[in-house]
Amino acid sequence: MNPRHYWKRLAAAVLALSLSAATAALAAVTPVRHVAGQTPNFAKLAEDLTPAVVNISSRKSAKAHLPQFPHQPNRQGRDPFEDFFDRFYRGIPEHSQPQESLGSGVIISAGGEILTNYHVIADADEITVRLSDHHHYKAKVLGTDDKLDVAVLKIEAKGPLHAAPLGDSDQTRVGEWVMAIGNPFGLERTVTAGIISAKGRVIGSGPYDDFLQTDASINPGNSGGPLIDGRGEVIGINTAIIASGQGIGFAIPIDLVKSILPQLQQGKKVTRGYLGVNVQTVTDDLANSFGLDEARGALVAEVVPGSPAEKAGLRAGDIILEFDGKAVRDMTELPRLVAGTAVGKTVQLKLLRDGKKTAKSVTLARLPAEGGTPSTEAGTSSGGLAVQDLTPEYAESAGIPYQAGVVVTSVAPESTAQAAGIRVNDLIRQVNEKKVTTVQEYDAAMAHLKKGSTVRLLLKRKEASLFVAFTLP
Repeated sequence: MNPRHYWKRLAAAVLALSLSAATAALAAVTPVRHVAGQTPNFAKLAEDLTPAVVNISSRKSAKAHLPQFPHQPNRQGRDPFEDFFDRFYRGIPEHSQPQESLGSGVIISAGGEILTNYHVIADADEITVRLSDHHHYKAKVLGTDDKLDVAVLKIEAKGPLHAAPLGDSDQTRVGEWVMAIGNPFGLERTVTAGIISAKGRVIGSGPYDDFLQTDASINPGNSGGPLIDGRGEVIGINTAIIASGQGIGFAIPIDLVKSILPQLQQGKKVTRGYLGVNVQTVTDDLANSFGLDEARGALVAEVVPGSPAEKAGLRAGDIILEFDGKAVRDMTELPRLVAGTAVGKTVQLKLLRDGKKTAKSVTLARLPAEGGTPSTEAGTSSGGLAVQDLTPEYAESAGIPYQAGVVVTSVAPESTAQAAGIRVNDLIRQVNEKKVTTVQEYDAAMAHLKKGSTVRLLLKRKEASLFVAFTLP
């Protein structure tokens, strides 16, 4: 071989090996980034995020009542069966029997702050957090918000903890891969995967429904755990499932949580913006009548006297199309946008008025009756319903039209009322044949009913009226 050709080939081989080695070295130090459309490395995500997921056990005391037996006198006027149990139980005091519930949570700071659902720790006398390394700590509650169903806990751990980064739920898209980590049925550190099936879901659980829907398996015990995107960031807090639906779970978008997180961490009552309008859905017919190109926005049905909306010059018949630069697609979006805006902030509203688009500036006030559901009177039926008089403030926060009536503020789980299909924000118009417009009238109508009797309610739900019936336990 010509020596000249030999050295050329040798140089080319050395150069090729050098390039190959450099490429391999570069690949070894370059982090793998998730590319839209790629399946995430779930094993790596689980390895990185599982240490940030905790098991939460809460205990609360419940009165254990002694058995009561119906009095059925015999011929001598006394039932010997009843007499026996009366002697047996006489003098035994009622006692408290602890109830335990399990849930999940996610560590959001190295100092021991944990984000979870409010319903996981509601009314708890004692809360215990178990980390992935099996260490147990007593937790204290920093702040809660029952309307959004979130709570922040604090534990005093030994050394810094592994915290999960919070992402941007607004930027997520339907069809993106997600992963859920939690403790379903007490099975610790269970990882499931799926996609975002839908955004902006309203399921009737509260006034600020705006759920992410996912087909990642979520079961009892997952509540409070994180929903994680392909970048390894928390984009939601797993909250609810549909019992009869397979592969349907819901998570609170993390952006909603972040809007009130500083208040929760500081132990403050959550304050929300207040506009002061009662709105309704823009139907196709209404859109045509107002000269709107399509059914969108929130139609102002009433302006609350003295409210920020009145001061800004809003009036009935205005259609709110944008709030602070964000499109209002339907009436359910406006309460969430208003509630997520800081008190005292001045925002721009884009309106349709008399067929012409215009703009108004409005400075939001504090939502009345903060720290709880805006209420004047409240009552609870034995069927598991909590109710109150519907106020303009509640109507706005719930995104329902205002009218005189009694509104359902909560439905007890596994109650006969829940089994009958009654939902939060249903408006009660009648109890049996009696029309009710106040809590006093509702309580009076219910007071005449005996345990075991069937009660029939006429409800108004959004634009529809319906009857439901259930048995009083």
